[in-house]
Amino acid sequence: MENNNNTQPTYTIPGEFKSAVEGKCPRCRTGNMFAAPLFSLKSKKMHINCPHCGLKFEKEPGYFYVAMYVSYVFVVAELVTACVGTYIITKNLESPWLYLIVAILTAIILAPFNYRYSRVVLMYWLTPTFKFRPEMYGDRGVKS
Repeated sequence: MENNNNTQPTYTIPGEFKSAVEGKCPRCRTGNMFAAPLFSLKSKKMHINCPHCGLKFEKEPGYFYVAMYVSYVFVVAELVTACVGTYIITKNLESPWLYLIVAILTAIILAPFNYRYSRVVLMYWLTPTFKFRPEMYGDRGVKS
């Protein structure tokens, strides 16, 4: 009988989408990109570097300006969805004030989501240099 004592710990590497939703670093999928949860008062505070692997999130000055365009796409989709949903529920086409109020409330309520996930989408799927490196995941990528 053979004794296979494997001293290497086994890791289950999370998928790209799960890591993005959780706001993990795109390179190591371990460190948090943001200092606080989504719906907290400090939710906009983003780390400068990954606390786990040291990746600098702002690749160059003005890098996150591109996230404004991603956020714009999010807002347009949310407003169209909210206004169509309002029509389906109320069947009211006469009152522009109803749609204006729904649009403003939707934009305000979803602002933290748009801020955070526009940056996540930019870093995960629109920046080819921020690719996942399995050797950095978990305890393997800890800086000394």
